Amino acid sequence: MTSVMRFLSSVVNILCIPLHLIHAVGLYGIYKRIFPICINRMTKSYNKKMHDKKKDLFRVLPEFKKAGGQLTILEIGCGAGANFEFYPPGSRLICTDPNPHFEKYLTETMAKNDHLRYERFVVASGEDLRAVEDDSIDAVVCTLVLCSVDDVSQTLREAHRILRPGGAFFFLEHVAGDTSTWTYFFQHVLQPLWYYFGDGCWIVRETWKYVEEAGFSDLKLRHIEAPLFFIIKPHISGYAVK
Repeated sequence: MTSVMRFLSSVVNILCIPLHLIHAVGLYGIYKRIFPICINRMTKSYNKKMHDKKKDLFRVLPEFKKAGGQLTILEIGCGAGANFEFYPPGSRLICTDPNPHFEKYLTETMAKNDHLRYERFVVASGEDLRAVEDDSIDAVVCTLVLCSVDDVSQTLREAHRILRPGGAFFFLEHVAGDTSTWTYFFQHVLQPLWYYFGDGCWIVRETWKYVEEAGFSDLKLRHIEAPLFFIIKPHISGYAVK
């Protein structure tokens, strides 16, 4: 099974040579302008299917508000603002994303979620949040982002750094399937193509291992099956307290 999987993955990788070349000569940046349009459309479908799971995840957000103050949330890779509707009223929100072309759709989503107080939009990767002070955030949110960052460990270190003591890192991520399943098999076969389709997305990433090793004082992590296309059914959901 493993040898067949590797062979088919190599075949797909060869078929992706035109995409490799497009990336090498710098033309892939054109897709980064189109990608926000695709994500903005897919977000509606994803939220509809994952509504209950997101609602369950974010229902504990108010517990991390400092006494007498506003809940301050920073979202890494906010995209078009798919999570905004689930945040508690009155929350102060800082949005970050490495793709500046999301800002147009983010602004539209902000207008539909006036129960939140928007602080600012920062063009930054999850690995480099230098614009945010240490120990200044109540909750850091990261959904469908750790699959595509270049350095998961550094992104988690940055999340840990900016969280105040007692603050929490919330996550909802698709991950690699169980090694005994066809999902795992096809994830590895299709990974070369999926990388370009998903703007750097790794469907074979075992993200839970990074979260477990990130040095948080308390971790609530669940493996769940999302009601989605089988390639991205395996998810992890939960939060980790600094």
